[in-house]
Amino acid sequence: MPPTRETYAVEIAGVKRQLPLFEVKPGLRIAVLNILGDTELVEAAANALAEKLASVDYDVLVTAETKSIPLIHALALRTGKPYVVLRKSYKPYMGETIQAETLSITTGHPQTLYLDEKDQKLVAGRRVVLVDDVVSTGSTLQGMRLVLNRAGAQVVAEAAILTEGERSKWEKIIALGHLPLFTG
Repeated sequence: MPPTRETYAVEIAGVKRQLPLFEVKPGLRIAVLNILGDTELVEAAANALAEKLASVDYDVLVTAETKSIPLIHALALRTGKPYVVLRKSYKPYMGETIQAETLSITTGHPQTLYLDEKDQKLVAGRRVVLVDDVVSTGSTLQGMRLVLNRAGAQVVAEAAILTEGERSKWEKIIALGHLPLFTG
């Protein structure tokens, strides 16, 4: 049986959840939002983010694998915009990719983001919105920005379900809420 974990209560677009706290490095714990399989939360978050993005002029939604894929799919359905997923591992069928390295707080290891050859045509010269589940250090967003700049896209907005950590760093992120970091 899994251990009993301390949790942090959140309400996102009217949906309440208890997020488990996990230590990501000594003395630092984060509340982990895992939307995979949580249809109720994904649907509510997509509705709320679609409303917040209504005034943004953009052509394509872009995210990085994996946890935010259900969110971007639901958001694409609501907005009528296509979406692109930057992959975290290269597959031969992806052809000539554009890539950039990032460091995620949840993995603690460098990761490479890859833009598939077919998706390069979809974003080149287009206005894009970057979408993530949680923005914590900003490294995934930075990696996505690098890839899209190399592809000739213009990032016009960045959106997430939640931001985390120092709130003032994320004032420009279109978000539905904010999580503290848990130290000590």
